[in-house]
Amino acid sequence: MTLMQQRLSGILLHPTSLPGRYGIGDLGKHAYQFVDFLAEARQSLWQILPVGPTSFGNSPYQCISAFAGNPLLISPERLCEAGYINGHVLTEAPQFPEERVDYTKVESWKEGVLREAFEGFQTKADEEDWRSFWRFCDAEKDWLEDFACFVALKEAHGGKSWADWPPELKSRDPHALGEWKKDFSKKIQFHQFVQYQFFTQWRQIKEYANSREVQIIGDIPIFVAYDSSEVWARPDLFELDEQGRQTVVAGVPPDYFSATGQRWGNPLYRWNRMAENGYKWWLARLKSLYQAVDIVRIDHFRGFDQYWEIPASEDTAINGKWVDGPGMHFFQVMEEQLGKLPVIAEDLGVITPGVEKLLADSGFPGMKVLHFAFFEGDGNPYLPFCYEKNSVVYTGTHDNNTTRGWFDEISTEDRKRVRQYVGSNVTRTTVSQDLMRLAWASTSNTAIAPLQDVFSLGAEARMNLPASVRNNWKWRYKQEMITPESIEWLRELTYVYQRVRK
Repeated sequence: MTLMQQRLSGILLHPTSLPGRYGIGDLGKHAYQFVDFLAEARQSLWQILPVGPTSFGNSPYQCISAFAGNPLLISPERLCEAGYINGHVLTEAPQFPEERVDYTKVESWKEGVLREAFEGFQTKADEEDWRSFWRFCDAEKDWLEDFACFVALKEAHGGKSWADWPPELKSRDPHALGEWKKDFSKKIQFHQFVQYQFFTQWRQIKEYANSREVQIIGDIPIFVAYDSSEVWARPDLFELDEQGRQTVVAGVPPDYFSATGQRWGNPLYRWNRMAENGYKWWLARLKSLYQAVDIVRIDHFRGFDQYWEIPASEDTAINGKWVDGPGMHFFQVMEEQLGKLPVIAEDLGVITPGVEKLLADSGFPGMKVLHFAFFEGDGNPYLPFCYEKNSVVYTGTHDNNTTRGWFDEISTEDRKRVRQYVGSNVTRTTVSQDLMRLAWASTSNTAIAPLQDVFSLGAEARMNLPASVRNNWKWRYKQEMITPESIEWLRELTYVYQRVRK
């Protein structure tokens, strides 16, 4: 029996939401304490969002690399323990908000910490440290060299997009790029060092989670950001004109979240060209992610069947069209090269017979979201009695309000339907636990809830509001929110509905 065929449960929490002294969740002691909480509550799964380096808006779904890790998640305490920074760096850290991430303040401070750690590594690292660093650089060279050069170039050009760099660097002229690499070799090595530290710390937390029988569910956005190292390094794989400008962009049509749809702005793939070389870039991407996590949630799975193509000149997503994606052939090639893939398919939104067939042919479990279950209409597929075992049920996702916040905003009639289905007088103070009980009791093999629902938090703890760019990705919990009572409740729920890992 594979992991996804067992009856399991888990918690959704992005690492940035972990507590701690340094302004943002990181891979230090609180990450280990969160794993301990999961293990004590008999949870088998920790689901995270993409952990790549973010840019404008701080969205983990708009990263400047499909392979790199987010430097903001590196633990300063672990750097101090390694001897690369002095203790005064931590004691003199500025005061940060406890419950929200101030990204501007965190980025400014942590960049200084990382640069001091780099200097400390160069002067204090022993031979084995250097061998380990160079082994990492060699193993990851296919993406790391381009990424480190890309970030160093962005810094040298005031953070401008690669599309606004001098023509010889924008087009990666070999002579100009070679000269630049020689002149800026130390700056490039700094970014290699940062990635080395991220993946060293990440590998350690994953090993610890696995040792406590907790598996990590990672997340892979189907698209990459335009201003990313991959688009700069491989423009031939994306729908760009001869000057490197986007001709069409990704998004979704009008839906539950937005009346004008969502114009994400990501470049679209030249799937035919990717298929010609056996999707080599995608194979490398998935192989890299499976080294970091145990299961992968594929965001916007329906884009592999059809994706919404929007002319780059359009301001909204309304005037787009559906275009065929690579279909089942893509996943057949992936499995031929990588073996059976432990995948969760994010199949939300506008679902067509083509998407349903792709999901069935792939055998991947799709997603069920209880927040979508109680709107008027018969045969709502998100009601628990409709679930097939090969599925993953969520109370809500990172794009939804918290369950308590959702209950506050739905109509009186929708609340009535919730109460009728649950069979009790659901209130705003009980609804989070009521929906978690529905999820855990369902026939879905996997049940997951955001940590906010374990604590019954309201809309103030919402992680993301789609189609908006303000106040997203900032929520953090406090360590004292995890109590013996919350652990016991979650453990009992898991035992009652037999979601304890065998």
